[in-house]
Amino acid sequence: MNIPVTIIGNGSNTLVTDKGIRGITVKLYFDEIEFKDDRLIVGSGVLLPKLAMVAYENGLSGLEFACGIPGTVGGGVFMNSGAYSMQISDTIVETTFIDENLNIKTINNDEQEFSYRKSIFQKKNWIIISTKLHLEKGNKEEIKKKMDEYSLSRKEKQPLNMPSAGSVFKRGENYIAAKLIDESGLKGYSIGGAEVSTKHAGFIVNAGNATAEDVLMLVDKIKAVVKEKYNVNLELEIKIIGE
Repeated sequence: MNIPVTIIGNGSNTLVTDKGIRGITVKLYFDEIEFKDDRLIVGSGVLLPKLAMVAYENGLSGLEFACGIPGTVGGGVFMNSGAYSMQISDTIVETTFIDENLNIKTINNDEQEFSYRKSIFQKKNWIIISTKLHLEKGNKEEIKKKMDEYSLSRKEKQPLNMPSAGSVFKRGENYIAAKLIDESGLKGYSIGGAEVSTKHAGFIVNAGNATAEDVLMLVDKIKAVVKEKYNVNLELEIKIIGE
């Protein structure tokens, strides 16, 4: 019997279709953190805010940007998560995973083919187990100050008080998706219960019993309007899973 298997971490930046996911869905719980001098070996199930706090508590700098990202390390590696001009690939030494044949393998940073919100893991059916990070020794007060600034910035600029799948579209080389959506007059535009956030146009929020279909229809509307006005093809950052 060939039963499909879907692997998820915290489910951040993920939209599940209304028909759901066929087969078995596995949530990873690899949550170990091991120190080796300025290196951390981190399980793929560790939440990024927890990892940022552990780094701070040990006087290690390089993960301040991750303090408000509501995903796991595995998801961070998969998506090459980042914020404030930093990304997790800046700190990665190597990553260990299970391949299609159930072999455990490790590849270095270059082999992971990182670019903006992309990695080799998006092309492969691999399960991330852990990653090794290199961080710099830093001043704890300065690290905490940065984390506090980033957290405050997120609260002020993002609709954290409403359900969403996170930032919907990727930033382009020559454009910021949220800016184009805002300038297209789409803030507050809604389909069903899905609404372009009035606080940050890069987010689609659940304003009241939104279905996945509502969100997908709104995504198509945004893409069409931005294409017509600016001749830009917006690329999704969120991952769509399910039937």
